[in-house]
Amino acid sequence: MTMKPILYGLDDSVYVRIVRLALEEKGVGYDLLPVDVFAEAGPPVDYLERHPFGRIPALEHDGFCLYESGAIVRYVDERFDGPLLQPQDVKQRARMNQIVSIADSYVYRALVWDVYVERKNKPSRGEVADEAKIAAALIKARHCFASIIPLMHGTWMSSDMPTLSDLYLAAMLDYFLMTEEGRSVLSDFPQLLVWWSAMVERSSMLATKYPTY
Repeated sequence: MTMKPILYGLDDSVYVRIVRLALEEKGVGYDLLPVDVFAEAGPPVDYLERHPFGRIPALEHDGFCLYESGAIVRYVDERFDGPLLQPQDVKQRARMNQIVSIADSYVYRALVWDVYVERKNKPSRGEVADEAKIAAALIKARHCFASIIPLMHGTWMSSDMPTLSDLYLAAMLDYFLMTEEGRSVLSDFPQLLVWWSAMVERSSMLATKYPTY
C-alpha cells in the first residue's frame, strides 16, 4: 500500500498552502508535520537534512524526498490520480508556467510581504508598518493584476479548470485580501473578482484556510 505523503512546514505559509491545495485538488490524503524554520535557533538541524536551504515546504512520499514547491506540486500532479493540474495543451501549459513565474517573481513579495505583513502582521507584534513600502507594493499589485488578466483563459487562469497557476495566485491573494487596501485594489479588476469568487469557494481552499482566519 502506498504511504500517505508527509508535508513538512507551517499552515500559515503561502508555499506550504500551495502544495496543500494541490494535494486537496487531487484528493490525496497527507500528513502535515509542523516545522518552524523561523524559530530563534533557526531551522531544526534534522530538517536541514531534508532541505539544505532551511525553507519550507519539503515532501516525503514512499521514501522519496523532495523540496522546492514547484517541483513538489508537479510531482503531486503527475504521481497521483485525480484532476489534472497542468494543461495537456502545450500552449496552455506554457501559459500556466508563465503565470506561476509571474506569481513567484512579482506577486508574492508585493502582496504578502509588502502589504499583508506590513499592514497586519507587524502591527500585531507591536511594530510600525512601513507606509511607503505598502504604497509602492499596491502600485506593483495593480501592475501585476493588469498584466495577468490578458493571459487568463476565461474564468480560470490557464485552462478550463483550475491549474497550478490558480493555486499559486489564490494562496497569495488570500493574504492580500485580509487588508483593506488589498480589497480596494481587487475591486478595480472585475475579471479577477469573478475568478476569486469561484476559487475561494472550492473545497481545497476551505480545507486549507490560513490559521489567521
